Amino acid sequence: MSLAGQRVVVIGGTMGIGFAIAQGAQADGARVVVASSNPANVEAATARLQGAEGFVVNVTDEASVEEALAGLGGFDHLAFTAGDWGGARRAPLAEVDLEAARSLFGVRFWGAAVVVRHASKHIAVNGSITLTDGMIAHRPTRGSAISTAMAGAVEHLTRGLAAELAPIRVNCVCPGAIRTGVWDSIPADVREARMKQMTERQPLPRIGEPEEVAEAYLYLMRGGYTTGQVLRVDGGGSLV
Repeated sequence: MSLAGQRVVVIGGTMGIGFAIAQGAQADGARVVVASSNPANVEAATARLQGAEGFVVNVTDEASVEEALAGLGGFDHLAFTAGDWGGARRAPLAEVDLEAARSLFGVRFWGAAVVVRHASKHIAVNGSITLTDGMIAHRPTRGSAISTAMAGAVEHLTRGLAAELAPIRVNCVCPGAIRTGVWDSIPADVREARMKQMTERQPLPRIGEPEEVAEAYLYLMRGGYTTGQVLRVDGGGSLV
């Protein structure tokens, strides 16, 4: 199947994995729309994706989401890759500021729920929605209880929505270690050493690229008989 002539919306589509999804969809003939909470990022992304549309939206503000999607009109596929790397991500539960920890759910879980709530009014009946979680859902570590719970919640949201919104298909992509802009704040030598440490025991002993993960989202848009699934793209990291 091809995405030619279809309209693809990527929330979080101005950087990293989201931008790679937009590029891949556009290369397959789709009409692409990208969104971010940062106006400068939207402007930069649409300049690189010649012919793409873009809009600014704050997924933690339901009124903003409803207004933006109503103005957008109909479309065929939605990918949600928006994320917020702030908040209390790593600490033993006994030491976690639970008020601050609630912010971890603000974008990745509740933001996704709010976007789907309003996007489902405008998406084609044979269309698809693809959410995003992370391998921490399957490989928890000490100090990651809140992050693990958030990522797992996205997977259960996916399954529940697949049943509720059918025949619209709802799936989720679960990336492993991927080379996105999140790494840029780490000095190059430290960054490369950390990447190697994280991936050297994997069957594919390297970090993944955004374009490789994007293929999973593109498959889930095209795969008309796939719904309620979580697709891991982790270099085989979940095997070790």
